[in-house]
Amino acid sequence: MSSIQTVSYRNLGWDVAADLYLPPGFDESKQYPAIVSTHPIGSCKEQTAGNIYAKALAQEGFVVLVHDASFQGASGGTPRFIEDPAIRVSDIRFAVDYLQSLPYVDAQRIGAIGVCGGGAYTIHAGITDHRLKALVSITGVNYGRLIREGFAQFKPRELAQGIAQMRTAQAQGAEPEAANLLPDSVAAAKAAGITDIDVLEATEYYKTARGAKANGATSQLMSFTGAAMGWDAFLNAETLLTQPLMVVIGDKAGGFGAYRDGWEIYSRAASEDKHIVVAEGWSHYDLYDKPEPVAIAMAQVAPFFKQHL
Repeated sequence: MSSIQTVSYRNLGWDVAADLYLPPGFDESKQYPAIVSTHPIGSCKEQTAGNIYAKALAQEGFVVLVHDASFQGASGGTPRFIEDPAIRVSDIRFAVDYLQSLPYVDAQRIGAIGVCGGGAYTIHAGITDHRLKALVSITGVNYGRLIREGFAQFKPRELAQGIAQMRTAQAQGAEPEAANLLPDSVAAAKAAGITDIDVLEATEYYKTARGAKANGATSQLMSFTGAAMGWDAFLNAETLLTQPLMVVIGDKAGGFGAYRDGWEIYSRAASEDKHIVVAEGWSHYDLYDKPEPVAIAMAQVAPFFKQHL
């Protein structure tokens, strides 16, 4: 069985909380390949990026670091519940720094995996940080596109104006308010007329015992969302994304757009060694924790990392 150590390390001006998943028979005198695992938007290290993918990869012989995003979970940073793509990508760089400081990690054999928003953050980190030698995106979502489209109801200029008004109010003394990204329950979502599979299944995952964790807040400080409005997770992928890449998606597409984003980055990446894995008959949130689609993913992901790390 793998084991878990809780660790912390310094980020820009605060401490990051992380879990270190260690492989069975771990021996500090040896050196291991390592992987940074990045959680979805509104999630935390104890959910899918940790208790599913990090756990499975540790069983395959990797040291896996799962961190709480800055301003979220048990990590530091104020105000709380900021979702800033640049800082989320910076978090991955600091995770690599930490892994490279560990004597039992081979500093030249570090890869990264992420789920949902974390999958696209992982790809962007790989574009700009070539210490990462192999990249896997699990049902990755380009957060900048999602903000401009779904969050803005396809009216990004109006959303930008609303964000500006919130920041102005806060600069003049108003209290920042974090918005809950999801309905309180599936029943409440349906009563409100919501039919999108991703919203309904996200609610079923995060708001029930299936996936709920204390730090999986599904909350966001919307007044700081302007940082994402002009962001593209895949910027410069045609030039700089050269590492081996694996993209895993389900073919039951929903409003968050992982299916289209997966095919887009697979097409745009300059990587000579790139793969797309389509879990047929499964959705975005099925790939978070359901045994069969996770097994489809891991049957490809584990050999991929073993080959390239």
